Amino acid sequence: MTPHTITREDLPDLAKRTGHKFDHGHVLVLSGGPGRTGAARLAARAALRVGAGLVTLGVSPSAQLEVSMQVTAVMLHRLKGAGDLAALLEDKRLNALCAGPGLGLDRRAADLVHTVLDSGRACVLDADALTLLSRDPALRTRLHDRCVLTPHGGEFARLFPDIAAACGDNPAVGPKVTATRDAAARIGAVVLFKGVDTVIASPDGECAVHSAREERAAPWLATAGAGDVLAGIISGLLARGFGPAEAAKAATWLHVSCAINFGPGLIAEDLPDVLPAVLRDLAP
Repeated sequence: MTPHTITREDLPDLAKRTGHKFDHGHVLVLSGGPGRTGAARLAARAALRVGAGLVTLGVSPSAQLEVSMQVTAVMLHRLKGAGDLAALLEDKRLNALCAGPGLGLDRRAADLVHTVLDSGRACVLDADALTLLSRDPALRTRLHDRCVLTPHGGEFARLFPDIAAACGDNPAVGPKVTATRDAAARIGAVVLFKGVDTVIASPDGECAVHSAREERAAPWLATAGAGDVLAGIISGLLARGFGPAEAAKAATWLHVSCAINFGPGLIAEDLPDVLPAVLRDLAP
């Protein structure tokens, strides 16, 4: 099955319709401890910019003051541990979760990821959540078809060492497509394998590629925090009701388009604030 190349014409209708904020979903982004909250805040801002009706940051008590000084439209909820998260998730309006950016690798972080997966909610697993998955085979068994995993090359190799070894160092798209399909089929979730050629595969073998080359080249995305913004965009689209693969593909295109729109000098904080211009350009 030949992978599909993602273009502007493939994007779903991203315009927001009339309705209450809860009609557009509520994202919960989990944050780590003091000095590690910036990544989650980037993801949260991106989720809000892409149209989620509400976004909440779940923060540890020790980081509560740090986060409260940095957010306005994004809300804050104190989460000491997994018990607090489980209680919060009794609110079914929280329909999309983002775990990983700046989350940490301690017991609290592992327990939070466990609770995220057991909730069955649509979720994005990035950064530290991927490392936790690579360390705990039992945690990987809790993955489901509403999950989107967003590994870069190193994270992919830690999660799927045998698949990565078979792919080797071949930079061609073909081996990367095969590897991503194999990974998605193994874990039963959508895998977005990041890179200049980003490959997105579903468990059923459906696959799409976004190539950030030539007129779509965006070298400015090689900056700290850019991946956290991508995770946030996917989360926001999940909250709005888009399916995991659809959200991952649209977010990849939007992410690159924001970088192209801004140009040289881009830092991750700029990306969410360029989203309105990119979305406006998509309007009929």
